[in-house]
Amino acid sequence: MDADVERDIGADVETGVGTGVGAGAATDSAADDVELSKGPNTAVQGAQGAPAGSGIMALSLPYQVVAAVALAVVGVFVCVHLAMVFLHVAPSNTLTKRHGQAVDDWIYPEFEQNWKLFAPNPLQQNVSVEVRAEVVTAGDGRRTTGWIDLTAQDAAAIRHNPLPSHTQQNELRRAVDFYLNSHSDDDSPNGTRGHLSEEYMRRIAMLRLDGLASLEGADVRRVQLRAVTRPVPAPRWSTENNDVTPSYRDLPWWKVTDADRPDGASRSRTDAAGQSRGEAGR
Repeated sequence: MDADVERDIGADVETGVGTGVGAGAATDSAADDVELSKGPNTAVQGAQGAPAGSGIMALSLPYQVVAAVALAVVGVFVCVHLAMVFLHVAPSNTLTKRHGQAVDDWIYPEFEQNWKLFAPNPLQQNVSVEVRAEVVTAGDGRRTTGWIDLTAQDAAAIRHNPLPSHTQQNELRRAVDFYLNSHSDDDSPNGTRGHLSEEYMRRIAMLRLDGLASLEGADVRRVQLRAVTRPVPAPRWSTENNDVTPSYRDLPWWKVTDADRPDGASRSRTDAAGQSRGEAGR
């Protein structure tokens, strides 16, 4: 009987069952085996109760302070450098006029830039196109009208219009650029393109004048256009005092032909189309 009891107790101790001491020893042994199987680092983490730090947090406190100060200095340097480069390549403004020397001292010679931001520079002047006409009426005879601002007409049509036409936005500007690029400073045309630009300008002027009620019934004989350049005034908060006096460039007087008139241009296109069909028939 005693021998049987001793064998049962021995079996319980071996399997970790039967006594609290034996069960705890078995559990601790199994946990140790698991920790060792995960590797030495995991075992260390488990012993400390928290994972080891990473990055700057893995450093000691003095080194963390040094690293934070170094990063702050680098960040400030980068911000200052980007600001200086931006002011250097930006168009002339209040800051560059006041601190231009400091910007140049920072940029030259190590960080010199040979390009400009926002190229071409934003417009600092308003250019408008005006026209006047020499007309013949039954009652007044021959007279010259006042200057009519064609650009103001386009601006009024564009303002508060969510979908303005490209004609209203670009026709006058492109026509003036076409004329100036194909003429010399004394308004002499440079070849065929110069004469073509004059015809284009005359037909735009006649198209606009044809719709004016004040010229209804009048016969337009000649037209003259001019470009008026008005510098944009400085804002109220700026100390800049720029000259806002407008400048004028008067184009020559041009004699109006039948092809320049709106109905005459339509007839010219019809005649040209008829001639093309006739040539194709032959």
